[in-house]
Amino acid sequence: MSEAENQPLGKAINIENIDLEKMQEKVAATPSTLPYAHAVGSALIKPEDEGTIKANALEAMHQQTSAQLAQLYEQMQTLVKQAKSIQERILISERIYQAEIRFNPLIGQVYYLYQREGQRDVLSLIAPHEWGRSRKYSKFIAKVRLLADHTWEVLEMGENL
Repeated sequence: MSEAENQPLGKAINIENIDLEKMQEKVAATPSTLPYAHAVGSALIKPEDEGTIKANALEAMHQQTSAQLAQLYEQMQTLVKQAKSIQERILISERIYQAEIRFNPLIGQVYYLYQREGQRDVLSLIAPHEWGRSRKYSKFIAKVRLLADHTWEVLEMGENL
């Protein structure tokens, strides 16, 4: 053996001076949960800007809630339109049931409501264009259809309601 082989390699380690508890503080038991890269080959972990994250989330939330509010607004408009249609049916139905009716109206059939000057309204089977020159009534009010619930659907509005 040569003298180089007898020489100790590196510095001698004194086991008495090693503090295992202090060394354990420098080692992570679960390195995968660390908020930073724990080894040279680890993926790069950059801290995110909290303000940017919150701003993006806030913008997305506003877009989503605005879309939902717009949808609700459309639904409300539809409901208002339906309510107005029902109110119109009520008004015309009341006016028809106060009018003079000389026949038995059938469900699903179309009729015409006219106004006579100084007298009650009249429900007729004859359309305004079918009267010719012998038009009896002063104003055409509405073209209506009797529905199954005995209200009247307004198909066409005339001169005056």
